[in-house]
Amino acid sequence: MATTNTIKNYIKVLKIKYDQLRKGKDSLPKLIDEAELSESVFNSNAIENSTLTLKETESILLEMDISRNVSVREVFEAKNLARVLEYIRSKSVKPVLAIEVILLLHKILMENTNDAIAGRFRKKGEYVRVGTHIAPAPEHVGRMIESIILEYSADQSFYFTDKIAKFHLDFETIHPFCDGNGRMGRVIINYQLGCFGFPNVIIRDKEKQTYYQAFGEYKDLKKTKVMEKIVTLALTESLHKRIAYLQGDKIIALADFAKLHKKSINALLNAARRQTIPAFREKGVWKIGKYKA
Repeated sequence: MATTNTIKNYIKVLKIKYDQLRKGKDSLPKLIDEAELSESVFNSNAIENSTLTLKETESILLEMDISRNVSVREVFEAKNLARVLEYIRSKSVKPVLAIEVILLLHKILMENTNDAIAGRFRKKGEYVRVGTHIAPAPEHVGRMIESIILEYSADQSFYFTDKIAKFHLDFETIHPFCDGNGRMGRVIINYQLGCFGFPNVIIRDKEKQTYYQAFGEYKDLKKTKVMEKIVTLALTESLHKRIAYLQGDKIIALADFAKLHKKSINALLNAARRQTIPAFREKGVWKIGKYKA
């Protein structure tokens, strides 16, 4: 099931507004990206069962001391993912997604954690599984990645977020690397969005049950509806956040907004999760800009 025309039109309206508002304010979107970097890193690593908290992740990225001993590997995983996200944001004009780009990003991601596998696909004898899913044999990986890149690039009949969702499902099904596949897949989502002129999104650890459900739906039924919804909701939230800041809105917690306007906080939270109000999260807290209830 493809993204509905209603959602497509809403994203189109938000994108036009975002592009208009950021004219002459190039520094502000960059500041927003920098401010949410630790949140992006924390969530992606947490999905992969990192033990780091958001506060610890932020401290590591700011080169500050943390209150407990953490593994060197987790420190490098946080720093490397931050470097990858900063790298893709620094490319104002992005080339078309290609295998060379994917391998470069993976090399940055895995540096100092496992250099032997960094920047290359699985070799003969290197098999991986995710839960009960055993990924395709390494001999097929290169050809399969080429195939999904070709499908993604060539098919112009599908909406861009639907194509991104399908590519992500295929990429994770192939699991081309010995390690780092989940983080790489979510990096690629943002790389692809950047190619369309959209800001980064965050796939959140608290919603990983739905995220995993999307892979189950694809594996069992070859359906992409759940992943399409995850991508469009994340993109809508990202646009809502940036528009609020670019407009110079006064930004308050959604709970305070509910008290101010005598609204049900539960109803507002449900609306925020559905993105039917222009709410967004910062460090896990739902907030909203100037908005008439």
